[in-house]
Amino acid sequence: MYQRTVLDNQLRVLTAAMPHSTSVSMTISVGAGSRYEPDALAGLSHFLEHLPFKGTESWPTARSVSEAIEGVGGVMNASTDREITVFWCKVARLHFRQAFAVLLDMLLNPLLDPEEMEKEREVIQEELRMTYDYPSHRVDLLIDELLWPEQAMGRDVGGTPDSVNRISVADVREYMERQYNPANTVIAVAGNVDHNEVVELIRQATEDWSPVPSLDWEPVADYYAEHNCAGPVARVEQKRSDQAHICLGLPGISLTDPDRYAFLALNGILGDGMSSRLFLNLREQQGLAYDVASSLNHFRDCGSLVVYCGVEPKKTRETVQAVVAELAGMRCPVPLPELNKAKEFAKGRLMLRMEDTRAVAAWLGAQELLLGRIATVEEIVQEIDRVTAADVTRVAERLIDPGQLRLAVVGPHRNEKTLQKLLAF
Repeated sequence: MYQRTVLDNQLRVLTAAMPHSTSVSMTISVGAGSRYEPDALAGLSHFLEHLPFKGTESWPTARSVSEAIEGVGGVMNASTDREITVFWCKVARLHFRQAFAVLLDMLLNPLLDPEEMEKEREVIQEELRMTYDYPSHRVDLLIDELLWPEQAMGRDVGGTPDSVNRISVADVREYMERQYNPANTVIAVAGNVDHNEVVELIRQATEDWSPVPSLDWEPVADYYAEHNCAGPVARVEQKRSDQAHICLGLPGISLTDPDRYAFLALNGILGDGMSSRLFLNLREQQGLAYDVASSLNHFRDCGSLVVYCGVEPKKTRETVQAVVAELAGMRCPVPLPELNKAKEFAKGRLMLRMEDTRAVAAWLGAQELLLGRIATVEEIVQEIDRVTAADVTRVAERLIDPGQLRLAVVGPHRNEKTLQKLLAF
């Protein structure tokens, strides 16, 4: 259950009362991400996310910002993705007013000091370099580049070293004025709180904050169709490592696609959890990998299904063949016990997650910002229960297309063509 209020400046405030919780979590979700950026300023949203932590009008140093939350045992952080930037904190109920004050000051009154920005530029460059040192991170970026070439969806959210170097204080201020406005922001709070009290706190803090038109996000483009280059695609990035890191990806579906619940069940059968087909086959039966899993990503107008595993390099071919076989097998009728297990798995994980105030606040904020409505846990459970074996087969036939398969490998390999031949089924 939740309550929703829209303030006069179009800021949306949502609360979920969790009376037995001893914590309160607050998220500030902003419509800012890599899909709103030009290529030349890739990473701008992520760069901006870092800067409020460097100081605000009331907490003018990075130390004072962090101590205001950590000094009372709380935690805080932020994240940036393609479509949304989220600032969040979680504190004991006793300290929620102070936590709110800090987080709102970070949003409304960051100092954006040029000297501190230059220091943070170096920090972000280190963050980007770190990605190249971790093959498991690098392969995630490569599969996105293959799924969505030459567009914002396929770029690293953090940008590139060159684009980050180009970002100026003026760029940050202009972008923040456009995207960080109340009409493009949702504040969600979960815990032992009173809705009217929360709304009044936020109303007082944001009364001088005015809405402005936001930037548009970049729609996804079908690169392969536009360039008439259909068929599976493989890319290998050679790197000396003890493992080959492998991602197989397929285009998925959007946040609002009617088939998303059947796709969720399909993913549960395929590779979500230790009783999934991929885990039981590749790890338990064949001993090919320690870690193997599949995951779904949903965005406003697109999505993906990605399988990841790390294996001994000499087992790369065998592993790719095994994953492709499991993907092909999903197009066959699904046994009812296996479907029921996947559905119960999905429902159970959702309900367990909703015990945490932070998860509930994030749930409210993201749905309101991206969808404009909140689906309750009960609604989601009902939708999952409606999924039939025929639905899963239909969705598998729709989405598991060998011509759409993309393979990314980071490790001691060179030959892309040999691996690409393994993708046919």
